[in-house]
Order: sequence, then C-alpha cells, then structure tokens
Amino acid sequence: MHISEKQIEIRYAETDQMGVVYHANYIIWLEIGRAQLIHDLGFAYTKLEDEGYLSPVIDVSIQYKAALRYGQIATVRTWIESHSRLRTTYGYEVLHEDGTVAATAKTVHTLVRKDNFRPISLSKVDPAWDAAYIENMRVQE
Repeated sequence: MHISEKQIEIRYAETDQMGVVYHANYIIWLEIGRAQLIHDLGFAYTKLEDEGYLSPVIDVSIQYKAALRYGQIATVRTWIESHSRLRTTYGYEVLHEDGTVAATAKTVHTLVRKDNFRPISLSKVDPAWDAAYIENMRVQE
C-alpha cells in the first residue's frame, strides 16, 4: 500500500475567528492529497477529464482531533482505502509537525462520463490505473 504525503503551509486566510483552521479547508487539503497520490502512482486526473470523465465525491467524512493554526505546517497523508468496480474510497490523516493527528477522513468517489454522468468502471477507462489502485489499496475486496 502506497501512502502519499503532501505538506501544507497554513495561511492566515485558512483560519477562523478562533485562530484555528476553518473546518471546510480540510476538504481542499484532501483534494490536494488525492492529487498527490494520483501523481505518485504515475497518473494524472487531468488526463481523465481530457478524455471526458469526472470523479465526483459522493461521500466525505472528517473527524477533527487537534486544532491546527496559522503558520504551522500540516502534512496530509493519503492512501487508497478500497477500490471496487464503481467506487474508490481514499483514506487520510492530517498531521501536526510533531506527528499528532489533527484530523482523519475518508472520501468516496465514483467515475462518470462527463456528458451524461453515467458511472463507468476505471478498468474500462484506464486498465493500468485500475490495476495500480487494486495493487495499492489497504482493504482487499
């Protein structure tokens, strides 16, 4: 299983009135982590879009554990939790610089045709990408 890591320098604009990272920013960081994982595995999401496909989020869950603040460096760890014919679940940890877990999360995605939003299997669109996900997922289905 491959675990990707991406560091995020927390900007002032990402914090709320309490001085902690606003909760919605974590969703942006999850996307950054997913893009890094896909890149690490040798693929590009833009290629899917260019070929007429999208991978929308159909579920997201985040558990907040320890607040992050402006000026800190967060590390987003991302992996493939599970991958099946029509769904991919990514797992995440967002860490403080000392390794303390700030948040854990999961997102569930499907692959659809851009023109009609009908689901399609990644194995039909890009068999090598599908094989890489199967090889690197945490949970064997």
